[in-house]
Amino acid sequence: MPSRARIWTRRVLIVALRVARLIRVGLSRLFPAIRFLARALHRRWRRSLQFRTVLTTLLLSVSSFAVVGAYLSNQIANNLFQERLTQAESETRYNVKQVQDTFDGAQVTDQSSVITLVYDTLNAVEGRGSVIQRRYVFEAMPQQTKPRNRWVESRASDQLTVSVIPPELRKAVQDSGKDQYWASTEFPVRTEDRPGIAVGNKVTFNGTVYELYLIYDLNTAQQTLNEIQNVLWAGGAVLVLMIGAIAWYVTRNVVSPVSHAALVSEKLAAGQLQERMVVKGEDEVARLGASFNHMAASLQEQITQLATLSQMQQRFVSDVSHELRTPLTTVRMAAEVLYDARHDFDPINKRSAELLYNQVERFQSLLADLLEISRFDAGVAMLDAEPADILQVVLHVMDGVAPVAAEYGSEVTLNAPAGTIVVEMDARRIDRILRNLVLNALEHGEGKPVNISVAANESAVAVAVRDHGIGMNPAEAARVFDRFWRADPARARTTGGSGLGLSIATEDTKLHNGWLQAWGNKGTGSNFRLTVPLRQGDAIAKSPLLLEPVDVALPGSAPQRTMLILDPRPALDPAAPGTSQQPESAGAKEKP
Repeated sequence: MPSRARIWTRRVLIVALRVARLIRVGLSRLFPAIRFLARALHRRWRRSLQFRTVLTTLLLSVSSFAVVGAYLSNQIANNLFQERLTQAESETRYNVKQVQDTFDGAQVTDQSSVITLVYDTLNAVEGRGSVIQRRYVFEAMPQQTKPRNRWVESRASDQLTVSVIPPELRKAVQDSGKDQYWASTEFPVRTEDRPGIAVGNKVTFNGTVYELYLIYDLNTAQQTLNEIQNVLWAGGAVLVLMIGAIAWYVTRNVVSPVSHAALVSEKLAAGQLQERMVVKGEDEVARLGASFNHMAASLQEQITQLATLSQMQQRFVSDVSHELRTPLTTVRMAAEVLYDARHDFDPINKRSAELLYNQVERFQSLLADLLEISRFDAGVAMLDAEPADILQVVLHVMDGVAPVAAEYGSEVTLNAPAGTIVVEMDARRIDRILRNLVLNALEHGEGKPVNISVAANESAVAVAVRDHGIGMNPAEAARVFDRFWRADPARARTTGGSGLGLSIATEDTKLHNGWLQAWGNKGTGSNFRLTVPLRQGDAIAKSPLLLEPVDVALPGSAPQRTMLILDPRPALDPAAPGTSQQPESAGAKEKP
């Protein structure tokens, strides 16, 4: 026996473990489905106005019908109950009076006659027939002081007992005189419990006081109420579905044109200017579509005009620049001849020859910049990227600007790591960018030192050109890369610049998918930072150098500064205004 018990115990444990495993597997598969469904509904809720409107309408309709249905059901139940209670109280008064009159006029002396009289009287009150109208409970009051003959014991119809009478009702009847009381109750009928109303009174027979309770069946009223409730809920469900269908149809008629307008606007934004909305009818939506189409046509016309004008301007600049090259070459040759022979001229002609030579040089530089800008505007500028050492490019730029630095009396220093930094770049364009930055620093450096810093990280290399001259305020730094912009329009150019150098530098930087940024502070100087990816096609996570120089990022100082980022992802650059983190590499740190 013990071994058999252990076997059955083990079998039960095995079955329990298998059931638990099945439940766990089922839940592990059910939860992802529920999570996926919840996410899909949330996504649909956020992105579909029609779904949100229909679902909100259904929820509000269900809530409204639930409240109204509960209120109507409660009112109907109260009315049915009050009507049945009034009828029960009236019938009870009448029947109790009949019973008391019968008991008072009875002329019986033996017990069998008394029992027969009471039985017949109560059966008459019960109203037997095809359907029992009411039931009764006949009980002698306990603890009666006067002597009485217990010829009649407790009686009840349909095998009921006095236990179906609520104790509160019995106490109220026992403590009262001839008043009538009622209470709701339940009583068994065959195999079911039915709701009812018990109405209690006192009657006297042969000097004995009895409690007479008449019980009225409310099952018919309950069935009527259930049928009404079923009709209410069925009608409410049908109405909710109809309201949902109506809301879906109405919102579809309203949302569909809006969705179509959004699709057409996206196509217009993508350059498909011929797209238009389909207009049907004369209502508000149709007028909206007509207005949208009119706006699209107007925009298409203006954009076409602007594009044509832009093409004409670009062609004009390109044609004029090319046409000027031949006469400019001739003028330059004549200017060189006059410049070489200036020592034989009188002072006035000598000065004129020098001015002519310098201005022709400047005009030729401006013409070259205009041709380069026209290539950028026409979209024909191409990047010829090859692996090269950017430090060699920086050194080449420093050698090229040495005469200008000597003229201004500025010292150009380089702060860079040892070794090489190989970058996939167009060396000619990077050389031009850095040359423009260094010449700009020398021009505005007021003879003070110009520092060039180079640093690299895993994804990018940065070159910063720092001067300590007049500097810039935030408004000037924000416009420093605009074409022909000058911080002081009244100040004459001393280096013969065209005003397009920084604009060309920005275009060259964009071809490299890099950043060209400017920082300035009045009286402290400026800092220009070029950041390009080490490999073409890679994204720049952050620049290896700080945009704000270390020598001004001191505790307690709050100089005005700004940053102009040409990359479309400025949030990735940590050197935003207000930051003061240190550069990652030792070579990126400048000496104050």
